[in-house]
Amino acid sequence: MPRAAAFRTVLVLVASFAFIGAVVLVDGTIRRSGADPDLARGGPGTAEVNPEAAERDETVQERREAYEAALRAGTFGRPAPVTGKPAPGWAGEKIIDATVDDWEPAIAADPNSGYVYAMTTRYGTPKPCQGNCPSPLIMLVISADNGATWAPAKPLCACKGKGQFDPIVEVVPGTGAVYALFMIEFNVVFTKSLDRGATWSAPVPTWGNVSWNDKPVLAVSDDGQDVYASFNGPTGGDPWAVQSHDGGATWTQTKLVNSGRYFYAFDADVAPDGTVYFSESSLAYTSAGNSGGVVGTIDEHVFISRDDGRTWEDRLVASVQPGVLCDAAGCGADFYVGHSALSVDAAGSVVLLYDGATTFGGYQSIYARRSTDAGATWSAPVVLSKAGETSTAPAIESRGSGDVRAWYYETSGGGNDDAWNVWYRRSTNGGASWSSPVRISDAAGGAPYKPVAGFAEVYGDYGEMAITSSGKSIAIWGEGISYTGPGGVWFNREP
Repeated sequence: MPRAAAFRTVLVLVASFAFIGAVVLVDGTIRRSGADPDLARGGPGTAEVNPEAAERDETVQERREAYEAALRAGTFGRPAPVTGKPAPGWAGEKIIDATVDDWEPAIAADPNSGYVYAMTTRYGTPKPCQGNCPSPLIMLVISADNGATWAPAKPLCACKGKGQFDPIVEVVPGTGAVYALFMIEFNVVFTKSLDRGATWSAPVPTWGNVSWNDKPVLAVSDDGQDVYASFNGPTGGDPWAVQSHDGGATWTQTKLVNSGRYFYAFDADVAPDGTVYFSESSLAYTSAGNSGGVVGTIDEHVFISRDDGRTWEDRLVASVQPGVLCDAAGCGADFYVGHSALSVDAAGSVVLLYDGATTFGGYQSIYARRSTDAGATWSAPVVLSKAGETSTAPAIESRGSGDVRAWYYETSGGGNDDAWNVWYRRSTNGGASWSSPVRISDAAGGAPYKPVAGFAEVYGDYGEMAITSSGKSIAIWGEGISYTGPGGVWFNREP
């Protein structure tokens, strides 16, 4: 969900560099989180109030007002002609729905059928469906032909609550079941479908006694029995690992790190041998009340469990500087910084992508590092993005042995952050080298934020990549007028 640095209570840390590949063993005893003495800020027995709730409510209201104002002005909410020539080898960029305000999408493809599942966070309309339907809410769209056509969108869950956020979706490779996480207010819930998205189970709480949680990621074993998630929460953004070994029916929780830094989980995967990986970015903020004041390095961590989640390792893979600050309407200064993505191929090799700058406030690049020994050591970084531009929020997926696909946002025209595009690259050797970049945000028009040069603003903290049963890439992301919006979710695919 939107980053809300203004209300975080965090510590100012003195930045220090650590050796790449350093290991910290984390206490892996699985216990209900209520037994954790660090659960409450201020000491045992002190309940922590989620520091992001106030800003989240403000952002929801601002997005609703911006959407309604654009509708009244006639500048948004109506389908418009999409022009432009599709990128070589791609079908051409399309929007999920030009009439609504969609943010922060997720996507997953069934490796054994033509089914593809996409989810968006839909803002704007105060009553978008029947029953206990909040705004914003998670909308689901399904394709049965690898993304060529899509059924009409429907709510994932008409659940009670002030709003729904942060959808994550995965397909169980061995069964075709669809698993999803999303947030109802600041609580992460799990739901699944056994009939290709036609019906979904009642949401299951994942958080135990953790007082608040935010920004989840999800990974599942091939048979769907072992389900792993990570989110941040008390104290002040610490990372948590939560897991289920009965297909998502029950969950246990453990805190991975107890610190004054704020961790964002961005991706997760389970290797063929059962090893679990979480990629997470760690940031230090100046103080509460400072909107996005990031200090020191941004540290890129990979948390690894080799024993079904009983114990965890913390691998510090990289440290980078915060890059260009976001100055779009409604945007926190930290919006472009601190993202990562991770994928494991069939041979067990791992590729990590992350964004960052070499100097404070400089242009951000997208870096790739790989590990061929299950995360014990990592290669030197390979730069994927273009020099002299700012890049952010990469996405990644892999299959087979060494077949890795990635995309990322990048500015156009010397770091002009009013003209963004999405660029795609592919590796056939596990991330050691990459194909030439292809611009897959290839549409012009279709929305007020899409001039020929690119789109006005990145819309969402993340987008995703999937590989269909035919071996083709399909990518999904958000584009908007500003951080406040309105905007839409767009996708492109290899036909």
